[in-house]
Amino acid sequence: MRDTQSGVIAARPASLREHRDEIRRVWTRAAGLAMDLLQNSGKLRGAADQIIADTVGIELQLNPRPDLSRFGYNPAETIAWIRELKAEWKVYAWTPLECDFRAKWTIPQMTDIGVRHWLAFGESVGVCDFVPRSQRLPGTKTGTKFLLLSPQQLVQDTNDVEGLYQGVIHDSYGRPIAYRFEEKRDGFRQKMDYPARDAQGRQSVMHAYDPFSSDDVRGISPLVTTFRKYLMAENVDDATAQLMFLQTIYAAILKSDKPSAEAFEALDMMKEAGGDGAADIASDFVDYFKAQLDRAAESEIRLGPGAGVSHLAPGEDMEFKNITAPGPNHKDVIGTFNRETARALGITYGGYTLDFTQATYASTQMENASTWPIARRRTDRIASPHVLIPYASWVDERIETGLTPFKGGIEVYRANREAILWALCTGPSKPTADDVKKAKGASERIVNGTGTLEQEISEDGGDPEEVFESRLYWHNRYIDAGMKSPFERGLPSDAAADGDTPAGKNKVDA
Repeated sequence: MRDTQSGVIAARPASLREHRDEIRRVWTRAAGLAMDLLQNSGKLRGAADQIIADTVGIELQLNPRPDLSRFGYNPAETIAWIRELKAEWKVYAWTPLECDFRAKWTIPQMTDIGVRHWLAFGESVGVCDFVPRSQRLPGTKTGTKFLLLSPQQLVQDTNDVEGLYQGVIHDSYGRPIAYRFEEKRDGFRQKMDYPARDAQGRQSVMHAYDPFSSDDVRGISPLVTTFRKYLMAENVDDATAQLMFLQTIYAAILKSDKPSAEAFEALDMMKEAGGDGAADIASDFVDYFKAQLDRAAESEIRLGPGAGVSHLAPGEDMEFKNITAPGPNHKDVIGTFNRETARALGITYGGYTLDFTQATYASTQMENASTWPIARRRTDRIASPHVLIPYASWVDERIETGLTPFKGGIEVYRANREAILWALCTGPSKPTADDVKKAKGASERIVNGTGTLEQEISEDGGDPEEVFESRLYWHNRYIDAGMKSPFERGLPSDAAADGDTPAGKNKVDA
């Protein structure tokens, strides 16, 4: 804490408060400013789309991982049970009439919206509900619906006596038991409490955010740390553009040896003072320049369409200045601002600015290596709850109603629900600057035992089970049709390794 002679530490006052109090103090202002920037900045809108592409891709691949062996399932039965569940989930997740309370969005669309909510508000909230048959739309087969809400509907009210803090009601142990939303119903605004879990302890409200401190209750936009530098960069860009416009329009300078206004004022003073011949000299001088100005009036200087100069008055010279904006340090300054914003958003500099002029293979690989874990973490922490929580409620309905049989019955399922519902979500594949080198690296890891097919396929954005089933299906289909399977090794279709000699040809010594 020893300060310098410039007093740089003393010039920055700071106080220590609970982090959740800081969030509550600035949440509304931060959310409003973040939403404004996202809606009015092409760069930030593109960055938001890039974050969604890195985190979600086209959709999150659901990969159930239940251990059903202790419930009497053999490996073949387990695979068949999971395969059937995944096939039914695909249809449900891509049918808005089935999965969305509003019957408007698919699960992948709601996941995208949830990530955008997290960027603007720092959190995403939704409610899982069961709609009775009497309230369903025609053609609807399931009652489990997911309602994605805007975080601004979660009230900012705080009441310590009630255990309410910024819209979340807690019990005496600090556990969330209900969420208070402000909704508009029948033209009137009213506050409604949604229980965090139902009577059986199943999660009803999804609240996805990235806490900074252990006592945090709400999230805050990751754009908050970028506000100052981003707006400074935006001002620099605007000022530079305006300066270039001005210099482009007013770069023409007219030089003249005519006397300035002070000279004509001196002549007027000579006339007033009088003296021998002073008035005559002043009059002759003015008449001389009047004749020159009359002649110059016949000429013109035009800027814009049809620009040109007919001729200049005696003693005048036209000069065109070069544009000096932006300055020599403009690129470095803007680059610093952009790098800080990209770092806070967790995306690469090239992905944020689309500037790859100085990018190399090594730098691109290092950028991907540093940001890829961040994208995977966001997939697990922010995006996955939009899939896993509706999935859990949907499986509950299928087993409770008998659509999906389960050995041991409903009671066994209820007693082991969390283990049976265990699942992971796989995001898009890891970006690479060279697909060939990536494939060779994956093969080498599998051969030397440091990697697995499951790990490599998951990192590539695929589902290991689906890849296996697809390969098995097409392999058998090729064999049954009397054709060579493309999955067999040692065939002419295999890519030749570097230095290999094509079959049927002899090496020729150099």
